[in-house]
Amino acid sequence: MSSTETRKPTAADIGFDPILMAVLSSRFESIIREMTNTVMKASRSSVIKNARDMSCGILTYDHRLVSVEEALPIHVTALELTTQPITQLFDDIKEGDAYLNNSPFFGGTHHADLTLCVPVFHEGEPLFWTLARSHHADVGAPQPTTYLPYAKDIYEEGMHFPCVRIQEGFKDKADIVRMAKQKIRVNNIWYGDYRAQVGACRTGERRIKELIKSYGAATIKQFIEAWMEYGKRRAIAAIQQLPSGTFSYQVRHDPVPGVADEGVPIKAVVTIDSKEGLITVDVRDNPDCVPGGLNLSEACAVASCRIGVFYNIDPSIPHNAGSASRIVPLLRDGCVVGKPTYPIGTSCATSNCNERLANAVQCAFSEIGEPYGMAEGGGNFSAALGVVSGTDSRRKEPVPYITQLMLGLSGGPGHKGHDGWLTYECSVGNGIMVSDSIEVDEAMYPILIEERRVSPDSMGFGEWNGAPGTQGAYRSLTGDMVLEYCGDGGTFPARGVLKGKDGAPSGTWKRGANGHVDRLPDFHQEKVRSGEAVLFRSAAGGGYGDPLKRAPERVLRDVNKKWLTPEKAAEIYGVALTLSKDGIDYEVDAAATRRLREARA
Repeated sequence: MSSTETRKPTAADIGFDPILMAVLSSRFESIIREMTNTVMKASRSSVIKNARDMSCGILTYDHRLVSVEEALPIHVTALELTTQPITQLFDDIKEGDAYLNNSPFFGGTHHADLTLCVPVFHEGEPLFWTLARSHHADVGAPQPTTYLPYAKDIYEEGMHFPCVRIQEGFKDKADIVRMAKQKIRVNNIWYGDYRAQVGACRTGERRIKELIKSYGAATIKQFIEAWMEYGKRRAIAAIQQLPSGTFSYQVRHDPVPGVADEGVPIKAVVTIDSKEGLITVDVRDNPDCVPGGLNLSEACAVASCRIGVFYNIDPSIPHNAGSASRIVPLLRDGCVVGKPTYPIGTSCATSNCNERLANAVQCAFSEIGEPYGMAEGGGNFSAALGVVSGTDSRRKEPVPYITQLMLGLSGGPGHKGHDGWLTYECSVGNGIMVSDSIEVDEAMYPILIEERRVSPDSMGFGEWNGAPGTQGAYRSLTGDMVLEYCGDGGTFPARGVLKGKDGAPSGTWKRGANGHVDRLPDFHQEKVRSGEAVLFRSAAGGGYGDPLKRAPERVLRDVNKKWLTPEKAAEIYGVALTLSKDGIDYEVDAAATRRLREARA
């Protein structure tokens, strides 16, 4: 391959001033950053403002992704599907409108992700969409949660807004808001979170108009076309550095009684055409939709196919419609990881099977061999991310509450040159979500968090480790608390690749008032009474490469951080350690380590 083919294309290659391109791309990113900060600061529920389960983006009016900035990959990687139905359903879109879409059958991810979409006009011409997508703690399902693995169809999921015009003339449509408030629990929190999204989208709208006023509509339009072409050419150049071929990988979601008794096998077939700079991800050879909420929406399936590829190519490539065009997902109607058949349930579409699909795609690259690919990341989710609800009776007037906790994020996968990320959470979140602040959670809700720490010896052992899981415990301070969770990863943990070991599985337990501890099912609703506590361990990531090749200094660091015990260091890595003179930390015994590794070679 010639140097001309492998170098990164520049803005100058496509006839647009490279300095101006850098300025304008950064301006769009800064607009999204301001939108994101607006949602976080103005929202009321902890799952949005504390754990950051939200994202913002900008599309052209013809549904091409312009830019994202520090967003959840699953929220924005197929964002174009969210606005496409709006222009199909409405022929009178006008300035001042806002549309609410959370329908998996109209381009949404799942029903808990309410997406506000605002058209941006200039002199009567629609040019852009601003979008704010937030995961709401409740949308009115029969059970107090938004994750419903046993919900067979949308009629058991709560409110669906299939591209509903919720603002006109910059004002809320009172009847739509009233419908939502009537159905949704703790509706003052819901409405505050919705208004935060309105503030974000309107802020983005104003900033885009200011940008157009500064540079002119013609220049902005030229930039958009050049920016898309730049993303496309950068993606082609990156894919041309990969070996051509077809590679497949299969994962398995945990069993869910009555929904998927044997679990759900999920396979991805990745075909790399390095000459054309094109990657095809075929997920059609997978099971039909299951009778529960594990099915993916089309938006989630498309996004996960793209996400798994993006993780394996140059991370500096612009994530816009141009680069996405070089990844072709092949989906099947009525498939558990394809296009769902109305009205099948999809309430867990953003987690569970979705996380497994992204893993299958990213791990397929490891079939090429080192240094390509990565291991599996930890699954979603034990009671560490449980949805809790009840009544806070500590106040003069009892106050109902419902929220999703983010107390222990799953561990990331190992890959060549890097250990997994401790606060990774999942392949489709990739470290964007934030572990809850214990102090904030305890201030907002009547719970006490007794413990949160890294779970020792839980990582996926490898030359490059998968990150360990997190363990902890929490309990209610005001009587009965309802807990809901969907703990994938308890039966089939994250697997290692290329001789790397599996990560530790996730799990949930309950400690009774008498101190006795019982393991709870991995997919479950539990009433936690006074004096009882919930114990959890999040899933760890899989390891990459032979553990006996891990640098002894890295093993030592893990031991001194208390992530790894000296016994496991010797057993798994062949690294012998002795206490240092301070009697606290360890140091490597080089001679003993050499003997251990030679004996196991």
